[in-house]
Amino acid sequence: MTHPKTEDPPKKRTLNDRFLKSLKPALKGETYDVMDIPVPGYGVRVSETGRKTLILIARYPGSKNPTRRKLGLYGVLTASGGRDMARDWLELIRKGKDPQVEEERQRIEAERNRANSFPAAVEQYIRHKVIGADPAHPLQRRGHRVARELRLLAQLPVWNGKVLSEIDRADIQNIVKDVRDHGLRGMLAIRGVTKGKLAAHRGDGHEGARNVLTVLKMLFAWCVSVGEFGLTTSPAAAVNAASLLGAKQVRDRALSDDELAALWRVTRRLRYPFKQIYRLLVLSGLRLSEVSDAAWPEFNLREKLWVIPAARMKGKNGKAKEHAVPLTDDMLAILDELPRFKGEYLFSFSGGRKPVTMKHQIKQEIDAKMLRSMRALVRMRGEDPARVRLPDWVNHDLRRVVRSGLSKLRIDGDVAEAVLAHVKPGIRGVYDVYDLLDEKRAALELWGRRVCEVVSPPPDNVVKLSTAKA
Repeated sequence: MTHPKTEDPPKKRTLNDRFLKSLKPALKGETYDVMDIPVPGYGVRVSETGRKTLILIARYPGSKNPTRRKLGLYGVLTASGGRDMARDWLELIRKGKDPQVEEERQRIEAERNRANSFPAAVEQYIRHKVIGADPAHPLQRRGHRVARELRLLAQLPVWNGKVLSEIDRADIQNIVKDVRDHGLRGMLAIRGVTKGKLAAHRGDGHEGARNVLTVLKMLFAWCVSVGEFGLTTSPAAAVNAASLLGAKQVRDRALSDDELAALWRVTRRLRYPFKQIYRLLVLSGLRLSEVSDAAWPEFNLREKLWVIPAARMKGKNGKAKEHAVPLTDDMLAILDELPRFKGEYLFSFSGGRKPVTMKHQIKQEIDAKMLRSMRALVRMRGEDPARVRLPDWVNHDLRRVVRSGLSKLRIDGDVAEAVLAHVKPGIRGVYDVYDLLDEKRAALELWGRRVCEVVSPPPDNVVKLSTAKA
């Protein structure tokens, strides 16, 4: 296509999108330029194919003569966008900086910032310290929960894309205080983060705030230790939990015999797998996740032994140890009730592919049924059921029930502590590696009989042999 002489484009024009779209291709083998009036040196070069390249002609640092450089293709850049870019380049030239060199420097810095950002650090930390190479067997006991919460925190506007070295103590304190006052869900909602699953029982008030602070302290300490995120000190290190949240309350709640009996009766009416999970909690003294995440490869039914790997046990500074649980006849009876899936997990709604999630609604259902059961027994005795109360308790309190019960049975303290997988203190924990397996088996068998007595007490006219002999 050729242009009649009368249709030759002007040499200068205020460039705008309408005008640029109207420009026709150059003659074959040629190009032509139209320069901008408002910004000297800014223009467009049109090729024979009709391609329009926004350009800037200027005397760049290190060159004695004006040189033409490409700003970008029209269509990728608008006319006004190209003009703004030309102005930025001219300002850099005025300061003695080469725009292309400066853009490359900024690109490298942006890449470094992305690598050192809070979300990037979160993903690295999850990969190396929380989940590891095998998501089915996370490095941390509550690895998947920690990963979910960290990824939710990474969505916070105050941290999303922010370089770690820019995060200060005040940023962390504000987050922790808002979790304390509004819960983890509330804190996230205030900041516009509503996506992602969250474990409700870890997101409420002071407990949730303490958990968030602990996770952040561990994250930032790891970032400092690896030295890959431009961070030399942890902004979380100076955040004091006691000053923000008060002293940590030590729980001393233990279910009474009547409450324990009510819980056991309630489990009869619970659906799989919650009936079996709660009964194993009572009989073993294990933590909730240690039971609910159980997998068949951990069990040797012939030897009546359950070995929980260290990755699923609680321990400080990566010093968790595997825990051997002798299986009593009562525990084996519970295991015999379980369905067998293709997947490895005992308690599952996905065919054993992943363990069940213990939602807080299950505990609420148990509490309501326990209270009704306790009131029904009082009513049968002719007493006022309205006076019966069920003080607040948490699943972890069942460990205190077991530990206290073992003491009442005069079980040796070391054995009782071993049943609960408590590590021997001090130097004993280093040199005394005897696992007390036989002693733990005897203790759990005694405890199982004690539970049976609490749940199904003998009639009043039956005298225990030990009492009769006395």
